[in-house]
Amino acid sequence: MSAIHDIAVKAADGSPTTLADHAGKVLLIVNVASKCGLTPQYDGLEALHKSFAGRGFSVLGFPCNQFGAQEPGDAAEIASFCKLTYGVDFPIFAKIDVNGDDAAPLYEHLKDQAPGLLGSKAIKWNFTKFVVDKAGQVVKRYAPQTKPEDLTADIEALL
Repeated sequence: MSAIHDIAVKAADGSPTTLADHAGKVLLIVNVASKCGLTPQYDGLEALHKSFAGRGFSVLGFPCNQFGAQEPGDAAEIASFCKLTYGVDFPIFAKIDVNGDDAAPLYEHLKDQAPGLLGSKAIKWNFTKFVVDKAGQVVKRYAPQTKPEDLTADIEALL
């Protein structure tokens, strides 16, 4: 198991866990929000998840309220919104910070492995995406505006 799979995260119910259940899969890790102009990307994320889940792929959603307070709900509200509005079946974890002193260790790792433009490590907005290969290596970072369907070829190449 690689280091990314050992990093402590919290399940949606707040219980401690890791990404060990996802070892050996290609992952798309996304900081998500329910009240963002990019929220409709949940449709594309779910489509990718459904399309490739049988081939060893999973989308992992990490709700974040750091950008315009666009994820104000608690875990139950977030889960209900995702399921009822977008039919989300991929794992949604506990709400996290992706920047600052309280940034989740997972996001510190992702930002270190795949900095943004000009080497910037800060996450700029909701729906920043990271693709992780089967070995747990961060392969690429995508801007929030990058549509999930635009990642199809990159994901297929790793499967």
